[in-house]
Amino acid sequence: MFGVVPRTIWSGWTEPDEHNRIRLDCNCVLLEDGEHVVLVEAGYGSKWTAKERGLYAMEERSVVDALAEIEVDPSTITHVILSHLHFDHAGALTTWRDPGLGEAGGLDPTFPNARIIVQRQELEDASSNRSTMTRTYLRSHLDPVADRFDVVDGTAEPLPGIVLRPAPGHTWGQQSIEWSDAERDLVFPGDLCPTRLHAHPSTSMAYDMEPWTSLRGKQALLRRCADEGRLIVLDHDPDEPLARALESPERPGRHVLEPVHGL
Repeated sequence: MFGVVPRTIWSGWTEPDEHNRIRLDCNCVLLEDGEHVVLVEAGYGSKWTAKERGLYAMEERSVVDALAEIEVDPSTITHVILSHLHFDHAGALTTWRDPGLGEAGGLDPTFPNARIIVQRQELEDASSNRSTMTRTYLRSHLDPVADRFDVVDGTAEPLPGIVLRPAPGHTWGQQSIEWSDAERDLVFPGDLCPTRLHAHPSTSMAYDMEPWTSLRGKQALLRRCADEGRLIVLDHDPDEPLARALESPERPGRHVLEPVHGL
């Protein structure tokens, strides 16, 4: 998660377990405007064996459970917007038809009435498995919903008030998602800046396709959010997913992320 930063340093930022795993969340956002019900990100879903869950220490809880807690039926979702198609962001696009049989029983869309919006580059790369990791663009997440994708090319506004912008580096086709409510402007940058700790300029992830591009994009994002007062929703922060970018008082030109509470 911290790329070239050695364990002796990053273990002082976040405590690893005995297997060197750290706490992370898969944070999703629900947006409603009276006409559209939009899910930003889907998380890793529920289609995992006990062995796979053990490798990642996955909780047996998915975005479907989170939606149920606020009484939202998956069938009411009209659009799912994904920053990119790695399994921890797109895994919940599909579900086992019969959990007892697993994948042998077939797969169904989790959100049966939703269109799925990604960058064209991302869908092409995912379909061809172009990644530094061989097991992150999985057919089980993509094939059952292949006819549901709506692709965009570059900056786009696919729905009123929702702006998508290319955010390459982690993947070539990653995008950020921006929107506003009555009180504030927000951005979901995906794995361009997954946690508050990643505001540090050296913390590009080891599996970024283009670490330098990711670094420069992250710096530009933090600078723009600080200038505009735009809040950041962090996709993997386990404690403080909503943050504000501020210029570092100790290091002018660098930015830190301050948690935002009570919103």
